[in-house]
Amino acid sequence: MRHALILLLMATATPAANAVDAAPPNIIYILADDLGYGEVGCYGQQRIKTPHIDRLAAEGMRFTQHYTGQAVCAPARCALMTGKHMGHAYVRNNGSMKERPKDELKGLWRGQTPIPDDAVTIAEILKAQGYATAAYGKWGLGYEGSTGDPLTQGFDDFGGFICQEHAHNHYPRFLWKAGKKVPMPGNDRSLTGAQYSQDYFIQWGKEFIETNQSRPFFLYLPFAIPHLSIQAPDASVDEYRDSIPEADYVHKGYLEHPTPRAGYAAMVTHMDRGIGEIMALLKTLNLDDNTIVLFSSDNGPTFERLGGADSDFFQSAGPFRGRKGSLLEGGIRVPLVARWPGRIAAGSESNHLSAFWDILPTFAALAGAESPTDIDGISFLPTLLGEGIQPKHDYLYWEFIAYGGQQAVRMGDWKGLRQNIRKTGALQTELYHLGRDPGESTDVAARHPEVVAQIEAIMVSARVPSKEFPFPELVPAK
Repeated sequence: MRHALILLLMATATPAANAVDAAPPNIIYILADDLGYGEVGCYGQQRIKTPHIDRLAAEGMRFTQHYTGQAVCAPARCALMTGKHMGHAYVRNNGSMKERPKDELKGLWRGQTPIPDDAVTIAEILKAQGYATAAYGKWGLGYEGSTGDPLTQGFDDFGGFICQEHAHNHYPRFLWKAGKKVPMPGNDRSLTGAQYSQDYFIQWGKEFIETNQSRPFFLYLPFAIPHLSIQAPDASVDEYRDSIPEADYVHKGYLEHPTPRAGYAAMVTHMDRGIGEIMALLKTLNLDDNTIVLFSSDNGPTFERLGGADSDFFQSAGPFRGRKGSLLEGGIRVPLVARWPGRIAAGSESNHLSAFWDILPTFAALAGAESPTDIDGISFLPTLLGEGIQPKHDYLYWEFIAYGGQQAVRMGDWKGLRQNIRKTGALQTELYHLGRDPGESTDVAARHPEVVAQIEAIMVSARVPSKEFPFPELVPAK
């Protein structure tokens, strides 16, 4: 089914109408893990140094109203890869494959719910257009050999963590590469080790670029940092030991770091430095002008109690309320910067309302391909290039059965939110005007019942029930 659809996409693509150039651009999409909206310099961060990401923004476009697909890892990646929001996505929550028999595991990690065989991914669409495709980092959309294995979902190569629980330590005993386990000598999943996984993702990404420099390529870099555990090479931590106070903070993570604030800042800066290496290589190989590079994060920053960063200290969510796991703005609004010399205006900013499910149709348009007809995304290529008319969403939709059970709708400047659905059984809709109240501090539902009614109707119509990720019956509160 999937392969038939890919062939149909190839046959019906209209490059003359969709392609940006006769030679399609290389595409690099970089995804941080649990990085908050306010944790890079170009979004206001004062304590953590991110010069290379900041340069991407200075030489390209910074989005101020971009959203993840979900407030946690796996479903966010599902929305990204397949172009579907949480009302239609295959994966709508985290969770390990506990039903996998122990004799099948044999020391492997269980992995997450696989996306199905007939799912059409960004990689499959681009591969059908002649792109070389690779992903290096954290996958989280199925275990090795399953229908969700990245090597069966359009990627020519994958290296890193297939299971996201495996990615909770950055000094693993092994990583996956090209379908095989690669031992990491000197690592025992303790606080430190000899082989830092992030450095392999950068190395493998650079090797992929060099190998495929004469053809269009799609490089997906879903890094595992700065997700817990807090771990970074000593040289990177040393950059912050004397400048960030630690005495008033006790780290309560399951893998405690002696200087957790410095360690966290070091992770982000170490990641930024690797991005700088990728960008330098593009210049060296004369690929810079025909490569679009995007950087984002999979959800908002973590809570300290989960063993992650001190998000209050770093003001990680910027001006927003909420953290990872919450459909408040702090949990789902994420940074997005995009750079393409000569095509994206340097130093530009966009308040276009966009989300992860828009990435697939945007990349398809870049490559001159048609998108599947059953997705929720809208290409924002007109915004990137400053050309043509930019279609807009009527609304953005999320549902999340975890963290108490939540629903959210973004409709223009209005945001409707339901919280604690599972805990209380009530479907009380809160309403915020994000233009006037970006911090979601004042619920104005009682003043605007007509807006609440519109949003509650969307909360019913925007979704198809999921057997794998069931959600309570959606009846508005009386």
